[in-house]
Amino acid sequence: MFQDFEDRADPARVRPRLEALRAGLGDRGLDGFIVPRADEFQGEYVPACAERLSWLTGFTGSAGQAVVLEARAALFVDGRYTLQARDQTDTDLVEIVHIADTTTAEWIGGNVPRGARLGFDPWLHTASAVKSLREACERAGIDLVPVPQNPVDAVWTDRPAPPMAPAVVQPLALSGRESAEKRKEMAEALASKGCDAAVLNAPDSIAWLLNVRGADVPHTPFVLSFAVVHADGRVDWFVAPEKVGAEVRDHLGGEVIILSPEGFTDALGRLGARGAAVWIDPDRTAEAIRRALTGSGARIVEARDPCQLPKARKTPVEVAGARAAHERDGVALVRFLHWLAATAGDGTVTEIEATQRLEAFRRETGCLKDISFDTISGAGPNGAIVHYRVTKRTNRVLEPGSLFLVDSGGQYVDGTTDVTRTVAIGTPTEEMRDRFTRVLKGHIGIAGARFPKGTTGAVLDGLARYWLWQAGLDFDHGTGHGVGSYLSVHEGPQGIHKRAVDVALEPGMIVSNEPGYYREGAYGIRIENLVVVTPPSGVVGGEREMMGFETLTLAPIDRACIAPGLLLGHERDWLNAYHARVRDTLTPHLDADAAAWLARATEPV
Repeated sequence: MFQDFEDRADPARVRPRLEALRAGLGDRGLDGFIVPRADEFQGEYVPACAERLSWLTGFTGSAGQAVVLEARAALFVDGRYTLQARDQTDTDLVEIVHIADTTTAEWIGGNVPRGARLGFDPWLHTASAVKSLREACERAGIDLVPVPQNPVDAVWTDRPAPPMAPAVVQPLALSGRESAEKRKEMAEALASKGCDAAVLNAPDSIAWLLNVRGADVPHTPFVLSFAVVHADGRVDWFVAPEKVGAEVRDHLGGEVIILSPEGFTDALGRLGARGAAVWIDPDRTAEAIRRALTGSGARIVEARDPCQLPKARKTPVEVAGARAAHERDGVALVRFLHWLAATAGDGTVTEIEATQRLEAFRRETGCLKDISFDTISGAGPNGAIVHYRVTKRTNRVLEPGSLFLVDSGGQYVDGTTDVTRTVAIGTPTEEMRDRFTRVLKGHIGIAGARFPKGTTGAVLDGLARYWLWQAGLDFDHGTGHGVGSYLSVHEGPQGIHKRAVDVALEPGMIVSNEPGYYREGAYGIRIENLVVVTPPSGVVGGEREMMGFETLTLAPIDRACIAPGLLLGHERDWLNAYHARVRDTLTPHLDADAAAWLARATEPV
């Protein structure tokens, strides 16, 4: 249920903790230390024992980095967190730096004295990130020093224990492919690059490859572990043995060897000792792994994580599971929207109450394992903060005449959901309707797109923005991100965004379709459905087969926010057909009152 992460923040604790860390740095001969919000697995979510940045600075955001020097410290955050960071840390001791204005590397180059020794934990930075940091330090005459033991851990006396949630099997009935088949495919990929092994430290890759899930981090069913995939398809899985019960061991069979994580570094050394060619992804692999391999004589082959692309291509079983999960999730969403319509108009419902109610409806399905991310529940101006997370301090009432943006999702064993709806509380203004309809037109543009094999998301991105652009408007986030199958709600390598990518959309890939518009200090609009890429098929009168999207999400789009005159005929047809599918699919699962509300909410435009 709802957690107020700001309750963990206490600026008064920052001074003694900084002083303790600085004393430890002096003992190590260091002039400074970099503290990222990361763990050794480089995932989006981290366990409590890895929240070093939060412990040290009080800042509880999901992304950030601090540099602590002898007499000053800086906390680097993006635009989502500048206000939160100022509230949570002691700004007399910690300077808040917006990374859009000054990157960590730039700040280091301009503020760390020449000849200084700047420490970092090589387990908490990717190989690519360290390369960039090292280049900046070399230009500034700074010695970037890897440290064997993290000095924050030495002074964090009440640090939580590592998570020990049990691993569970993701059965064939949900995955659609045996782990042995996937491991054989990995062996073929290794052979194609002349590699003897690949090292995996991304939890989603290991979970997909072995058909296992866990509960070591919030909102994402991961088992925190490392793996080495050998050229013959064998896997050495470095995981706490107490996490792996008899059922999982039987499922894995004799080709997956379970080893203690304490032996992982030595295993990397043995690969190097025999001169092995080892595949790593420098953008997802900890620098400590790269160093252990190169230091022992391994030949590094840098390429994208070999699990990423096949994991993104969902099997027919996984696509069927996604449909089932979205139908179940849609029922919960309709029950929530019905409740919201009945209660929010009196101006008493708050963002926190809405968050709690929505999660409760999902839990009442009896199938929810967890929410898939912290719900974004933004009323009025808070909706204009793209990655807003409500706290007791920021909690607003849903006021009549405002817009309410709610972005949420659920984790079910058969699928991961992510959906955003923007709802009018009372009567929206004409400007709100205009902006909402332009966003809707962009959403429909993506949903109805047809495109040939080889098309990347960057080619399609303009379809989502075209009608906003005509009014001199835009949004600053991507149009779509990949989504896992009971895995991470943010998954690569596919996506729909402005920046160039080398990954084409392929059948079975699930991506979000979420254009938006944000008027700072007033309101935010986003309409998000998940879609799956469909197989190539012919087009009447066409010469080439084309792929497209099937919309998975089932929830009404607020008709009160639409300016019908702005919709073209085919856009009106798409909306009415979508609403008819939502109504026909979900009505049998609703009580009479909710079904009657849904009928009204999905009337033709």
